[in-house]
Amino acid sequence: MTDQINLEEIKDKLVERLQPSGWGTKLRGFIKSSDFDKILDKLYKMREDGKRFTPPLKNVFRAFEECPIDSLKVIMIGQDPYPQLSVADGLAFSCSNTMKPQPSLVKIFEAINTTVHDGWPIEQNPDLTRWANQGVLLLNSALTCEIDKVGSHYSIWQEFIAYTMDILNFTNTGLIFVLMGKQAQELEGLIGEHHHVLKTTHPAYASYTKQAWDSGDVFNQINKIINGQNGPTFKINW
Repeated sequence: MTDQINLEEIKDKLVERLQPSGWGTKLRGFIKSSDFDKILDKLYKMREDGKRFTPPLKNVFRAFEECPIDSLKVIMIGQDPYPQLSVADGLAFSCSNTMKPQPSLVKIFEAINTTVHDGWPIEQNPDLTRWANQGVLLLNSALTCEIDKVGSHYSIWQEFIAYTMDILNFTNTGLIFVLMGKQAQELEGLIGEHHHVLKTTHPAYASYTKQAWDSGDVFNQINKIINGQNGPTFKINW
């Protein structure tokens, strides 16, 4: 088991890193709990056993670091991080480490160009930090994944995801939850009626079947809701 003193240091540093974005106070209760100790213990034991996972610990909570809670508008939930080594950067779908979009992100960009930009082939940066900074929480159903083993860490992060959904559900109103794929859609029951829920298939499936991803015009729908709540000048710049 990881040394208890080291655990406390890790947790304190994590809370400190989350303070500038406003998430430190919101997530502190879980991070300082024994439930989070269990998550860290499992991850460290895996590393000691030679089971590598992605992203590295320093980037696991990056989605919260890059999305200011005061600007939060959208929670986009996918499956789990890209399972290849050194690709996932802590933001769902983002590819800032390689600057080469993975197949899921290619499908997302194609859908944005088709629906938001009326078919114009706008060149997109695979680093999605710009979306996070505008108030899009790019979250996965699991924050880590064992290398080359898709879905391997869902159970590890289940309690944290439920805790985060509770925080979002009861401290905010009018948020837009975008649930991509079956794993994310299992969380729908945790979302209150005072929020908006948009559901799509996961773009990875479209990539696997070599078809166009049916986005359900989700990116325009998001901006339509934001316009209705805040006025016509407010939107996410996709």
